[in-house]
Amino acid sequence: MKFLLGALFTVFVAIVSVFAVVTSGVVNVGADQEHSPMMFSFLETARNRSIENASKDIVVPDLEKVELISSGGADYKDMCAGCHLSPGVAQTDFSESLYPKPPNFTKADIVKRYQTEDGAKQSFWAIKHGIMASGMPAWGASHDDGRMWAMVAFIRSLPELDESQYTMLTTRIDGDMMDMSFDGDMNMSDGGDMGMNMSDDGSGMQH
Repeated sequence: MKFLLGALFTVFVAIVSVFAVVTSGVVNVGADQEHSPMMFSFLETARNRSIENASKDIVVPDLEKVELISSGGADYKDMCAGCHLSPGVAQTDFSESLYPKPPNFTKADIVKRYQTEDGAKQSFWAIKHGIMASGMPAWGASHDDGRMWAMVAFIRSLPELDESQYTMLTTRIDGDMMDMSFDGDMNMSDGGDMGMNMSDDGSGMQH
């Protein structure tokens, strides 16, 4: 009985102590202050195990399709490159300022974990649901699964790309750009016709 009471008292004191520390305001939550090695390991383990468990039943599509890889490029550039970098870009304001630092997806040793089926599941889950208190958004709120799988496929291929290949695969060609190009061609054609008409009119006047 005494042992049980002692154990309960110890637990009570521990809870009160943690509460006192948390509410005192002495815990530094600034992003420029690193966690202690023990706390970092605890949080990283909790994050990894959580994502592994939550993503285990996800069905992975064929991520080797060229059209899937290429279709994820523009979204990666718009939504990911600011933090996770791109070929020829070693750092950005975001990549240097966030804590923990976002993984650099141009590095083959970083991306290789996502080239397995389990890694692809976890990557998709993180893109879709985000990660609390890390700066990683939950893109599933505004993007469908197809677009997010395309980003996973692109990320898996990113370390193999040079700057020119990256630029080619991430350039977004939307309807407005096509319309501008089409209108420009039409205007040039109209201008040519006008020039011909003016020439014809001028010749008539000379005669």
